[in-house]
Amino acid sequence: MIRPIVEFPEAVLRQPARPVERVDAEIDRLIEDMIETMYDAPGIGLAAPQIGVPLRLFVYDIGHTDGARQPQALINPVILERRGAQSDDEGCLSVPDYRVVVSRANWVKIQGMDRTRKVVTLEGEGLLARLFQHETDHLNGRLLIDRISSLKRNMFLRRHRKRMRTTHVHDHTCDHDHDEREESAGAL
Repeated sequence: MIRPIVEFPEAVLRQPARPVERVDAEIDRLIEDMIETMYDAPGIGLAAPQIGVPLRLFVYDIGHTDGARQPQALINPVILERRGAQSDDEGCLSVPDYRVVVSRANWVKIQGMDRTRKVVTLEGEGLLARLFQHETDHLNGRLLIDRISSLKRNMFLRRHRKRMRTTHVHDHTCDHDHDEREESAGAL
């Protein structure tokens, strides 16, 4: 089942996720829903908090853009090591229509449980390292906007507030009047 993706500034995105206590049929269904949602978005990774579920779990598939799908899941992941540096353009399904250059480690070692309930230690370099760090950030209540300069973050926040005001003003379900001050209010 495709689930709605939670977008900034929803509170669940800012809260550290709880460990998965027991991997059972409910978690298996959650993983399947997350994979379906990730492909539908489309994205290459999706953390449980991004669909409103505050659990330490993410799914990913960096190869599906080439055609062959090989979805993976990592439950209760922990990054053990980081090395090197990379800076590249990054986006996020929970921060739509925003891409920014983010600096991250170029290589990581991560440990967690896979879909078969086996503890695995994985190494990722380049895009896979970026994905592991990005999704783990979600599990820790962090977003890509927390990894950029305060100037870029403030620019994003101003743009986001403006977009929200515009969306609200043009929402036909709005049931109150807007005065001229509200519609022309500047960014903070």
